[in-house]
Amino acid sequence: MFLDNRQVAMDNVLEALADSLDYFQDNLERLRPSLRDALKPHFEERGEAMRDLQALAKQHLDILPRDADVERDDYLWLWSRLKSFVGDDSQVLVGELLEQERVVMQSLSTLYTHPLPDPIEPVIERCWKGCRALIRELYKLHKPKQRR
Repeated sequence: MFLDNRQVAMDNVLEALADSLDYFQDNLERLRPSLRDALKPHFEERGEAMRDLQALAKQHLDILPRDADVERDDYLWLWSRLKSFVGDDSQVLVGELLEQERVVMQSLSTLYTHPLPDPIEPVIERCWKGCRALIRELYKLHKPKQRR
């Protein structure tokens, strides 16, 4: 069965959300406790929103839930570990999480260009607002190198 553009856009959102949750879970132990505590509620909310969206996508768009891309996860984990050798591990992770959020926002933006069933709209808005809140939190926690 082929997916139409709207289904592909929804599928991309679900994949981006799953990838970001999976990446956070895989790297929890690498974060300093204060960072972990600050970020965990955002990802818990994302997990709830993603489960709601999966159910609605199945019901209204005939899309089955997808898992995160395991090969991409392995690559990102390895690349992140290599960068951690030359920088602060937590700060490297915060930068990687910001990049994940850019992917989520791009997929949400694309989905917004398609007509969506009414029950899906509030969940997408919840995801959008949650993503923006997480980006703001990540920028607060991100400490780029100071120029001298």
